[in-house]
Amino acid sequence: MSEKKKGMVYLVGAGPGDPGLITVKGLEVLQRAGVVVYDHLVSPRLLDHVPAGVRLIYVGKEPDAAVPGTKGARHRQQAQINALLIRAARAGKVVVRLKGGDPVLFGRGGEEALALAKARIPFEIVPGVTSAIAVPAYAGIPVTHRKLASSIAMLTGHEDPSKPESAIRWDRLATAADTLVCLMGVSRLAKTVEQLRRHGRSASTPCAVIEWGTLPTQRTVVGTLGTIVARCERAGLRPPAIVVVGDVVRLRRRLNWFETKPLFGRRIVVTRPTDRAHDLAEQLEALGADVIRLPAIELQGLAPNGRFHHALETMDRFDWVFFTSPEGIRWFERLLRTDRKDLRVLRGRRIGAIGPKTADSIRQMGIRVDFVPKTFSQEGMLAGLAGGRRLAGRRALILSAQEGRDVLAEGLARRGMDVRKVPIYRTVMPSALATRIRTVLSQPVDLVTATSSSCAEHVASALRGRIRTIPFASIGPVTSATIRRHGGRVAVEAKDATIEGLVAAVVSWARQRGGRRRGVSQRSAATIASA
Repeated sequence: MSEKKKGMVYLVGAGPGDPGLITVKGLEVLQRAGVVVYDHLVSPRLLDHVPAGVRLIYVGKEPDAAVPGTKGARHRQQAQINALLIRAARAGKVVVRLKGGDPVLFGRGGEEALALAKARIPFEIVPGVTSAIAVPAYAGIPVTHRKLASSIAMLTGHEDPSKPESAIRWDRLATAADTLVCLMGVSRLAKTVEQLRRHGRSASTPCAVIEWGTLPTQRTVVGTLGTIVARCERAGLRPPAIVVVGDVVRLRRRLNWFETKPLFGRRIVVTRPTDRAHDLAEQLEALGADVIRLPAIELQGLAPNGRFHHALETMDRFDWVFFTSPEGIRWFERLLRTDRKDLRVLRGRRIGAIGPKTADSIRQMGIRVDFVPKTFSQEGMLAGLAGGRRLAGRRALILSAQEGRDVLAEGLARRGMDVRKVPIYRTVMPSALATRIRTVLSQPVDLVTATSSSCAEHVASALRGRIRTIPFASIGPVTSATIRRHGGRVAVEAKDATIEGLVAAVVSWARQRGGRRRGVSQRSAATIASA
């Protein structure tokens, strides 16, 4: 039978937590899945790569509000998971079984593969980056080093509870390798330490326990076999966590690269539209931030109307055409297509862009940009245009959002220009924002970004005025004024009204504050969540 007819199962390792650590093959398989069966420790961000309409089935042991479909989900036994995979494959589906870390290292991937083989279901195993290697690396601990460790042993701290006794040969393992890595080991840490010391490991042996490794919530406790249990108890470390034992732990003092990033552990909410959030979120994540994507804006095109058609018919009379956002040129091009026209209608017009991002969007369409102000706002455009340019008697067309401010139009008219402003798209508040924002803010956050007045307006509306405890990072003075008008607090304001300027301002703010994860208080978060 063909793969399409009989179906296929891929047992895919999702990596240890950081969604960027999935393999290229794992991502390719995920992007052509027909059904995805996933676990608790799989990053929700990976599910964004699944095609629309594909069934997502959560089979983790713990419900998690951050993971779609897990609230109230019942725990499935392994036999039920096996049957689910077989049933979906027999229905002709391409099934991706997405598992944290590597699918066959201390997981149930081997058992699932055996069940598929017995049922004569074709399958492939797509290895993943194992947490046994990646998590220590993110903590600045290479598990081997030519001068310190030439061997490594991996063991599980969570054996099959049905076993009459442990299968781990502690008498041989304790001193058999230079480095020991114990997965899922924090809940049995005291017993593990006891066994290692009883069978030859010195109490002075360096030891580290890493919680939520490779994520911005990562915490690392370092000690020795003699002190690590007490230190982890004081720190309150909880699963998932990995234990590393050996001299390589000493290297962390010089190699701790991840936890020293300038925004490490900072929880930052990005409110940009889904299709524009990537740029800002990626820059913040590269600096160590724990980024929550919470779109506060949706963009909707406007149908061609009389004003738009009149502007097109008289386009050759305009001297200037202004775009006030990166979206403007894209929505304009879409509207032109509905009239069976294209961007050649702009031939001979001088083009103004409110900032570098808008200018880049226009240039990507093959259009030359004649003017970009030094200050990226409508006020900045007015100030820049007034410098030595003849405006009186000229004609200007402004293509903008329906809710866009009239500062540019009114200012140009005062300078003697004949101005036409034509809305070509509108911004609306996502229907799920009011519910999602309370879920997100039920936990402390350090900053909520606002990259436009519309973002700020929608967040304020979703919170019904309860924004006084929320620290905002604003892209510029205009957005800051909107935040303050609604009673919000601007903790960060970009000097340059660009995404790069906002990121730089956030980094500067974090360095001045020091520490990590200060955020709003637990009490304030609870108040917001119950509002």
